[in-house]
Amino acid sequence: MAIFATVVEQGSMTAAARILGMSASAVSQQVRQLEAQAGLPLMHRTTRRLSLTDAGQRFYAQCAVMLQAARQARAELDAERDEPVGELRIAAVLGLAAPLGRALAPLLHAHPQLRLQLLLDDSHSDLVAERVDIAIRLGELPDSHWVARTLGTLPWWICAAPALAQGRPWPSNPQALQAWPWMARNIGTTNNNSTSASTSASASASMQLQHRHSGELVVLHTTPRIISNQQYALQQLCREGLGLARLFSLEVADQVHSGQLLRLLPDWDCGSLRISALTPERQALPARVRLALAALQAHFAPLALS
Repeated sequence: MAIFATVVEQGSMTAAARILGMSASAVSQQVRQLEAQAGLPLMHRTTRRLSLTDAGQRFYAQCAVMLQAARQARAELDAERDEPVGELRIAAVLGLAAPLGRALAPLLHAHPQLRLQLLLDDSHSDLVAERVDIAIRLGELPDSHWVARTLGTLPWWICAAPALAQGRPWPSNPQALQAWPWMARNIGTTNNNSTSASTSASASASMQLQHRHSGELVVLHTTPRIISNQQYALQQLCREGLGLARLFSLEVADQVHSGQLLRLLPDWDCGSLRISALTPERQALPARVRLALAALQAHFAPLALS
């Protein structure tokens, strides 16, 4: 049907063959097969020109509509490949909402036809069922057929609310931290070279700190007073002055800058988490996904230096 419509548009088998990248005989054969299937002649052929029969004229009108729809569909696919349009669906933990907004704001401002839907859930929802384009994950990644790209690493900061001190001097070394109330997420052990916190049923936790200049290592043992399965909850409880917490630098940088939280022992490195972007496919990503990945990498890569 597309070949027939092209023959009509071009006015000859030869011209249609040139447009379609076929031989003239192959085009003629396709038209003959179409007429044989229809049981009616669609064209009058002479050595000089082609003309449509009445049946051919009516048939061409429908073929032209089909051909235009196919061309429009192809144009939309090309636009999907070349321009960031449509809906971009990103899944991430709750605490990354604001950083993702900052990372993607220039892309969204530059491309008004691009829409963003953030799926914020600490429980890691079904990415396929949710039609997720990019999933942002922290720490070690489970085995998966999804393609992972490292965006950067997020340092942990030991934080406290100003009200927690109640007139006491703040700790000046890691050992002094053990005398303060702590809160933690999913009790576990994390050292400076680890990229995730493992969980256990133990009531105590250990953490390795390394001095940024001297390289001195200290293992800190704590018994948290508050435990939560959600990092964002710990951040809010920490702001209430209920204890010390090890929080992602990315999530609390604004609060530290504003004075709502204090960063303790900034000369000591207390570990980090890798931040990764997962996508369903490695090849043929839509433009909206490719450009979003580039924006995320540009935003998160420098954070390892914090």
